[in-house]
Amino acid sequence: MKPEISDFTFYNPVKILFGRNKIEQLDKHIPSDKKVLILYGGGSVKRFGTLDRVKQALSHETVGEFGGIEANPTFETCMQAVELIKEEGYDYLLAVGGGSVIDGVKFIAAAAEFDGNPSDIFGKGVGAGKPVQSALPFGTILTLPATGTEMNETSVISFKEMKAKVSFSSWEVFPKFSILEPELTYTLPKRQLANGITDSFIHILEQYLTYPVGGKVQDEFAEGLLRILIEIGPDVVDESKLDYNLRANFMWTATLALNRLLSRGVPGDWSTHALGHEITVLNNTDHARTLSAIMPAVMTVRKLKKWDKLVQYAEKVWGILDGTEEEKIDAAILKTIIFFKSIDMPVNLSEVNVQEEDIDTLVSQLEAHGNDSISERGDQTLDVSREIYRTALHKNY
Repeated sequence: MKPEISDFTFYNPVKILFGRNKIEQLDKHIPSDKKVLILYGGGSVKRFGTLDRVKQALSHETVGEFGGIEANPTFETCMQAVELIKEEGYDYLLAVGGGSVIDGVKFIAAAAEFDGNPSDIFGKGVGAGKPVQSALPFGTILTLPATGTEMNETSVISFKEMKAKVSFSSWEVFPKFSILEPELTYTLPKRQLANGITDSFIHILEQYLTYPVGGKVQDEFAEGLLRILIEIGPDVVDESKLDYNLRANFMWTATLALNRLLSRGVPGDWSTHALGHEITVLNNTDHARTLSAIMPAVMTVRKLKKWDKLVQYAEKVWGILDGTEEEKIDAAILKTIIFFKSIDMPVNLSEVNVQEEDIDTLVSQLEAHGNDSISERGDQTLDVSREIYRTALHKNY
């Protein structure tokens, strides 16, 4: 039977406010009778004046702050915010930051209204959690394009005690609105810009690099976004190039990469994320850097399983038209590696401080978190994941 596009429902209620000086319009989008809690991460939103702009734009009688949400937001820190919300009676949240802050606020918004232990939202971290029935309303102000969380319904949270990075999804935690000001990226350092380009690139790949089902619309969207990132990536990570259109294209591409438009009706493979999450838990490597260190090995080890889409990727994204199908695939993998290197991202696990003796731990954690049969077909066993880790560690690209 010929594979075909699956039935699907697409729903995305997030209002996007894109462009210059959108923070100054905050009052139009948050009801005046709300008690607002602003949540953020480190000190950058203070240092660069973003927080001051936010507070000046809000004429609400009561506005509070909660800072310190980590780069990988932890359950423990988020629960401190939940306690503050309940004690002080906040009824509207505003996330100011990158994907981690927004992910944290999604969980906080759900946990603040959850009936029971909020850790039950995640279950065992494999989709077995209790459904979220309601959440506090919230908006976001995006300062680091990367994860697409500003326009989707998923949150990833780390548990210190469990040494686990787990996720949940619920339509209740779609943001009410998200402000995307490209100029907010002007203060970002090269490493964060490179992380954002890479995270977006691999988000698209994981929804695209599977097997053909005839999803021409989804494929064309994905291929176009990938070509944009390849074209603009090296310039985006050049901190001296403060070009508005360049950063605007970066910001919008990162959002479209994971607002679920690309994934409806087609298979997806989130195994690179699953393997990468365990590396972050192991040694706190930046999320995007774990992905670039893993993806070339996924392409290599899973070549036969992804053959048709790898050929399509070579031809449609990289313009590789000469040679056999295998030569095209190998050339596309090499081009991908060169692209990551061009923006100073790692392409080998040794570059992110993973050693041979760590692989047993990584595989054991995959098993503990229920990731023993992953990929678009569910056929990536622990043995295959081990081979990917070993290839990512030992192959000299």
